[in-house]
Amino acid sequence: MSLPYAGTSKKMKTDRRKFLKSLAGLSGLAASAVPGLSSAAIAAAQVQDIRLSKNKGYVRLVFDLDGIADHSIFALKDPNRIVLDIKKAKMPHGMVDRLQANSLIRSVRSGVRNGNDLRVVFDLSKEVKPRSFLLAPSAQSGHRLVIDLHDKRIPTNVTKSKKRDVIIAIDAGHGGRDPGATGRSGTHEKIITLQIAKRLEKDINAQRGMKAVLIRKNDRYMRLRDRIHKARDARADMMISLHADSFPDPRARGSSIYALSVDGASSETARMLAEKENAADLLFGDVNLAVEDQMVKEVLFDLSLTGTIESSLDIGSEILGQLKAVNRVHKKKVQQAGFAVLKAPNIPSVLLETAFISNPREERNLRSSSHQKKVSKAITRGVSKYFSRKAPPGTWLASSECEYEVCNNDTVASISQQHNVIESDLRARNGLYADNLLAGQVIKIPVS
Repeated sequence: MSLPYAGTSKKMKTDRRKFLKSLAGLSGLAASAVPGLSSAAIAAAQVQDIRLSKNKGYVRLVFDLDGIADHSIFALKDPNRIVLDIKKAKMPHGMVDRLQANSLIRSVRSGVRNGNDLRVVFDLSKEVKPRSFLLAPSAQSGHRLVIDLHDKRIPTNVTKSKKRDVIIAIDAGHGGRDPGATGRSGTHEKIITLQIAKRLEKDINAQRGMKAVLIRKNDRYMRLRDRIHKARDARADMMISLHADSFPDPRARGSSIYALSVDGASSETARMLAEKENAADLLFGDVNLAVEDQMVKEVLFDLSLTGTIESSLDIGSEILGQLKAVNRVHKKKVQQAGFAVLKAPNIPSVLLETAFISNPREERNLRSSSHQKKVSKAITRGVSKYFSRKAPPGTWLASSECEYEVCNNDTVASISQQHNVIESDLRARNGLYADNLLAGQVIKIPVS
């Protein structure tokens, strides 16, 4: 089989040399995705199949291989072509003929290069931006080489404009004439919760794909019912209510997280706490959520809360797991109680008792700006990890270009570079805060 003709003019050869110099790192980059990959160590790979899929703004080609393959890819103009070279690879005769022409690819040719390398040339109808990456074997598939051909004429901000942020409502507990609990040094719960809420707002807004909304921005009293309404008006996807616990015994310490229990509290401590937190509206406002037909309302209300409570427990578990690195955990699991502020149908909600303000040591921590920052960042990590798994449809966090299975020696930085994405975006999309990755871990590549 003869080598596909890729161009002959002196100018085109010069252009090609420039392209090869500028894109010389692609081959090495592909090699770095698989441990121990080098040209000398790679055995001959066989192309078993080629699959093509058309997506909005780009065409994806997947080469199914029976082993690891080192490759390089570059573009040529006049006419527009993409040249793919796979070292020490073979492909059955006529396989490329299975690929049907489309609005981007006019034809595909293949041939042998340097005696044992495979070259594939894609003749294009327009200029594209190529991107390539290797995928390690998974339970369903073997080695894969993925080639994405992006139409350069489609602006990258089209995707951005259609993907909304996940909205997190942050409720600083108490406020105004309701000071909440008071520590032995005179620290008011309403002040601490507002301080942490503002830090949390800043941390969440620093994450791509998430937006924070403060329920209470200053020291003012708000009815629990009004807090729910404000979260609903903001179209919140999650609500976090911040508090500081109190107990007669000053030795009590640690953080706790609560989700709503329709049937009531799950422990005596939870029942006591629910009564204390709900007392503010019994004194200062009306929290009656009932309507005329009580039986019908209760049935509908319980149905709407079932899925919301499950999501709340999931969110609470993620946040609790992150708080363990910051503060002692008073309850190892998410507790459930009948907090009125959590009764927002269709908005997963958790109430976080950051610490015991009645404990002198924890009161000092709550007043400390450095400790408040640690608490805020721990909550942000938990929220991010939850939404990286269960973001609502239509949000940026629910979208991805593709999935990538981590190989040995992969790093967050190398995967970002390989897929031409911003590292902070890759971390935000996957809830990645540590640099250690596990081989076989599936990473979602974010949309631009």
